[in-house]
Amino acid sequence: MLKKIAKSFLAASAVLSLAVGTVTTSAQAVELDPSVEQKLKIMTIGELATLDSAVYNDTPSSDMIGQVFEGLYRVSTGTEVELGQAESVDISEDGLVYTFKLREGLKWSNGEPVTAADFEYSYQRLVDPNGLNSSSSVEIFKNAAAIRKGEKELSELGVKALDDLTLEITLEYPAPYLPKLLTGSRFMPVSKAFVEEKGEAYGTSVDNIVTNGPFTISNWSGTELEWTLAKNKQYWDVENVYLDEVLVSVVKETGTAADLYDAGELDYAILSDQFVSQYQGAEDFNTIPRATLGYIMFNDTREATSNAALRRAISQAFDKELYATSVIQDGSKAANGFVPTGFDVNEKGSDYRDEAGQVLPYNLEKAKADWEQAKKELGVEKLSLELLVSDVDLSGRTAEYLQAQIQENLPGLTLTIRSVPLQNRLEFQRKREYDFYYGTWAPDYQDAMNFVEQLQTDGGINFAEYSNEEVDKLINQARNEYANDPAKRREALIAAEKIMVEEDAVVSALYQVSTSFLLSQDVKNFEIMPFGRTINLRTTYRTGE
Repeated sequence: MLKKIAKSFLAASAVLSLAVGTVTTSAQAVELDPSVEQKLKIMTIGELATLDSAVYNDTPSSDMIGQVFEGLYRVSTGTEVELGQAESVDISEDGLVYTFKLREGLKWSNGEPVTAADFEYSYQRLVDPNGLNSSSSVEIFKNAAAIRKGEKELSELGVKALDDLTLEITLEYPAPYLPKLLTGSRFMPVSKAFVEEKGEAYGTSVDNIVTNGPFTISNWSGTELEWTLAKNKQYWDVENVYLDEVLVSVVKETGTAADLYDAGELDYAILSDQFVSQYQGAEDFNTIPRATLGYIMFNDTREATSNAALRRAISQAFDKELYATSVIQDGSKAANGFVPTGFDVNEKGSDYRDEAGQVLPYNLEKAKADWEQAKKELGVEKLSLELLVSDVDLSGRTAEYLQAQIQENLPGLTLTIRSVPLQNRLEFQRKREYDFYYGTWAPDYQDAMNFVEQLQTDGGINFAEYSNEEVDKLINQARNEYANDPAKRREALIAAEKIMVEEDAVVSALYQVSTSFLLSQDVKNFEIMPFGRTINLRTTYRTGE
């Protein structure tokens, strides 16, 4: 199954525009061997920062939120989705109004009923101008953008609970990808009563969370490096959840992960660098391309890093091909542009990345020229900057590579590295306490818009506080004016990307992720997702063979 997904990823992307609105049916039930213990031991790359779907900004948290919560839709397999907490949906002729009927008898893990009002409240939290969610994907809902700007009240959001089991969602513009968007961790529901009871403590520990997904979570008080998922007996489709228990451990070093896997302490281990070549060809070795990007982003609120010439100089001063082959070494590819290859392919089979071309690639001559311009504009001959990274293995090696290449290729520029736990890095980003940082980001839905919109004013990962009126105008045109004109829509997105990546250079992609991993051969239906969160455990099981 895993190899099939890897081979079909690009093909699936090519027909995306024809299938995004499709809601599939569930796979056939699995007959388990009663003698096989349905337990799994897996790793994650970093600490669990939060279980609050409205505030997370990291992959480990997204992964866990996706296992213990379920939205209106759920992932069935690969890039396909099906109804989850919703039993049915009626879509208006103009594609703007979705009316959902929830399944009867849905319960939170504390036994209280899941209602349409919980979904209404959850989506209001996402657009609350006083909240912490920064994702721009929520602006798909009617009036969401105006509410976030303080121009309208939360009660005017186009999400209404008509009764306990009926939820009406009105969109700002037609979005056939809505089902896939709503499977994202960001759009999981929360219990209104429970959140209001817990206040700021909500999501900070297992005692401060109630869930409605296939699994519950235990043994996490906010700081542990190991926790447990268990089958949620109150889940509406519990009969088709096969694992009884999943032990999740934080493993930051690839070598440690490989050793634990070889010792039988892990059933799933993520690999990188030399360990990929070491295990390549083994029956339990797998590689799957993903739409995740590794990138650097500059702080637009600081004098030096608000200088576009400096940002262009740095972005062009390191060899991305060499980085991918010598530092990552896991099959990941160099990326030039902020939309990945094979992610947005239209009905004619044309890839967005091919049409947009390579944006701001490695070019030492241009980097040096931009560096000279930056020094002149800033009135300096020497400059010191700090690169913020998390303390996981690849982040450290990435920082050292960037430091060596940039200091060698841009004489007079000194880089220091600040390595902190992921949770702290995210906090420093939110507070704009950095010069530039390295991180990764995975999209919520499969459309170039979901990458480009991140750098609009108040965009989802716009920790730079970057703003360009022309970028905002082009993105809004793509959303509204050109919503039913695919060619013009794509042209607008390409133009917006060119401004923010090539001209303003506020962000620079380093590489497009491929996930290489080891998986015990008796583990079946363990799904690595091509975009969004990393894993889907709902249908995973063991055969013992």
